[in-house]
Amino acid sequence: MALVALLTINCSDDLDDVIRPASNLEISQFIYRGLNFWSLFKEEVPDLANDRFANDAERDDFLAQFPSPEDTFDALLSNNDRFSILRSDYIEFENILSGVRRSSGMRFSLIDDPSGNGNVFGLVRFVINNSPAQDAGVQRGMIFTGVDGAQLTTTSDIGAIFDQDAFTINLADYDPETGLFTSNGASIDLIQVELTINPVHTVRTLTIEGQNIGYLHYTGFTNEFDEQLNNAFAQFQADGVSELILDLRYNGGGSIETANDLSTMITGQFNEDLFITQEYNADRDPENRFERRFNQNIGSGNGGAAINSLNLTRVYVITTGNTASASELILSGLDPYIDIIQVGTTSRGKFEGSFLLYDSPDFRRTDDINPNHRYVMLPLVLKSVNANGLTDYFDGFTPDVTIAEDFGNLGQLGFQGEPLLDAVLEEIFPGRSPNRDYNTVPMSSRFESDQNDPLYQLMLVE
Repeated sequence: MALVALLTINCSDDLDDVIRPASNLEISQFIYRGLNFWSLFKEEVPDLANDRFANDAERDDFLAQFPSPEDTFDALLSNNDRFSILRSDYIEFENILSGVRRSSGMRFSLIDDPSGNGNVFGLVRFVINNSPAQDAGVQRGMIFTGVDGAQLTTTSDIGAIFDQDAFTINLADYDPETGLFTSNGASIDLIQVELTINPVHTVRTLTIEGQNIGYLHYTGFTNEFDEQLNNAFAQFQADGVSELILDLRYNGGGSIETANDLSTMITGQFNEDLFITQEYNADRDPENRFERRFNQNIGSGNGGAAINSLNLTRVYVITTGNTASASELILSGLDPYIDIIQVGTTSRGKFEGSFLLYDSPDFRRTDDINPNHRYVMLPLVLKSVNANGLTDYFDGFTPDVTIAEDFGNLGQLGFQGEPLLDAVLEEIFPGRSPNRDYNTVPMSSRFESDQNDPLYQLMLVE
């Protein structure tokens, strides 16, 4: 008997070496705990009230009704919460937040054929630098009506089509007189790879009528590239720019800290003045309320490189409905201090911020993190309030000059002839463009390639 017992012990698994998959209830308990503690809209969700359940057993009975963690998460969000995120693998998500993601480098929209025939066409908005798409010759303004030889329609499985490791886009031409799309026989083969994306996409200085005008197309507030952003402003300084055009038309947001630093790069004369205040739910505020101020160093002045500032008293910002979150912080945070001339279409309307919540006692990524799953939350936990008290801009910011992109005439980013840039130049140099009959109707997209990006329309804080 002793020998059998010994053999049984030696053959059994060492439980310390086995990861036990978490149950749905265990993950739902983490979700509830995190949202009950941090959710910005906690007061609007009765089930998150501190006195909602008499004890833990009653709470667990409530959570057990949900068939998946995703269902639990959705049930605990306010109707005003449009942006909170739950993901099942925090390692993959962290890589994406650092700028590494799987992509071909082609940023595009899928739009219904205006004829109403049920077909869909793809429009290339821009191409990420040093990407497979750039290497393959994809260019802004290209139109494609098929993928892998199959016509895109309103019933196409978009997710499956563009999640492939490799695919071929079939190019087409558009005739504005007939309104028809015609295949031109050309195609481009694309592959998807792990890309580290530098959001400082285009930096140019335009010399017009003796003035140097800075142009920056910036696609995401990714703090890993703050040095490159600062270098762009060093170039503007060296070029002696007197005006700046900040193109945020495709910028869905990112780091609040980077937005703070970018605002200082644009200005520089407001050191230590209030940029924004971060406010939290009633339980967490004012203990966690935080005032962000203009500062002179990258990273909120914590020993980072000196910020290159232009000391401008006005800035021109290009926006669309894809301009969100940290991008809108530029509009909000700078408004009390300098003139902002907004050109384009109305921004998204996201004033809320987030940080990652892990399943650990203090929600941080520590040694105490639950090893049985990798779920992570990025809920809305704070709202931004500018120095004048502006917040809750659900409807976004309305431009001073309304002009929408036209798929028949996109132009090249950063070059004269691009309609939105020309509209800005008309504001700087009145009379340059005699025709101000701008297209003001935004294209309605069925699908945006960026919407699968976990950074899409987010505002993040450490």
